[in-house]
Amino acid sequence: MKIPIHMIPWVRAGLIVAASAALTSAALLVYGPTPEELPTVLVERRDFLLTISSRGELKSAQSVQVVAPQTPDLQIVELAENGKPIRQGELVVRFDESSQEDLLIERQTEVRQVDSEIDQARAEHAITDERNEMQIMQATYNVERAQLEASKQEILAEIEAEKAKIDVVISEGELKKFQTTAEASDMSQEADIDRLMERRAKADRDLALSRTYLGSMVLRAPADGIIHILPNNRAQGSFGTARPPFQEGDTVWTGAAIAEIPDLESLRVEFRVDEVDRGRVAMDQETLIRIDAVPDATLDGSVSWLSPIATLVFNKLPPEKNFPAFSSIRRLDPRLRPGMSATVEVVVQRTEDVLVIPRKASTQIDGKPTVYLKDGESYRPVAIEVAATNRTEIVVASGLEDGDEIALERPEASTRGT
Repeated sequence: MKIPIHMIPWVRAGLIVAASAALTSAALLVYGPTPEELPTVLVERRDFLLTISSRGELKSAQSVQVVAPQTPDLQIVELAENGKPIRQGELVVRFDESSQEDLLIERQTEVRQVDSEIDQARAEHAITDERNEMQIMQATYNVERAQLEASKQEILAEIEAEKAKIDVVISEGELKKFQTTAEASDMSQEADIDRLMERRAKADRDLALSRTYLGSMVLRAPADGIIHILPNNRAQGSFGTARPPFQEGDTVWTGAAIAEIPDLESLRVEFRVDEVDRGRVAMDQETLIRIDAVPDATLDGSVSWLSPIATLVFNKLPPEKNFPAFSSIRRLDPRLRPGMSATVEVVVQRTEDVLVIPRKASTQIDGKPTVYLKDGESYRPVAIEVAATNRTEIVVASGLEDGDEIALERPEASTRGT
């Protein structure tokens, strides 16, 4: 059969494709499949650590707190920005002054009112004293006149003499009455003045207290540093979450710690040890610290304090029991700041100079731990003997050598995934 001239290029192209496919099939039969690319790791000889992990937070062991004054009805209207540098004397928090200003005016009015009442009482007392003095003077004159009349009894008739004696007794009684009235009036006046002076003293104290309240509406930084706004423990929050920090508009109770200026040279990690791990943790044990905000650094430290008493944590039900603990930091990173979250690994056992591989590199074949050792361009299974494990690593007692390259996943699994 002859092929038309215009079809010759198409036939030639088909023959080339068929030849290429045949060559590819032949190559696969001769050389086998292309080696698969697997993630690998080198077997290392180093220290193996058995650790207990816990979450914690960076805090300063020495810090200066800014505390709400002993003043009622405090509401924040201005607050320094959290995490920013602050200089001594700069504003940290300002409270609403309007209620204290109203109270100050009210107490100033009370002082003026008491002063007015004191002046009025003294004026009335002066009038009363003058009246009493006039009555006593009049009564004294009457006594003297009666006594003069009685002294004439030798020349008076007997009846008139007796009458004069009676007038003397009456006049003396009147004098004593006025004197007694004057004494009683003096005592009453003294009591009135004492009562008013007590009111004045109380009004003065209240006024001074109001001035103190008004003067405490602005709190300033007692030292240079980084301002850290503390959590508002009375703020509403969802169950199991941390309380939000103080913010403008919050009502503050007296004595509440609103902010702190930490000493960055005394930073430590505060964390908690689970009840089941408490028996394996002790003072001065080595710690490895990883800060969430500084992922490229692992800090060395040690357990500097461990509570002997368990505390309840109500982040879920039933509440958990754990033991508060502190970890010191041997060498501080300048990027560290209070409040940063951290992971603390407490080293409870260190085994030196052993072969260590990642835990995920091992699999079970016929009930034995096995790894895939790279052999040329392929991988072959090698049974290993495990001496110890932790959450991420395995100590290999036999089956591998330092520097061996092993796969991090099974070759069969990688093939199925392609």
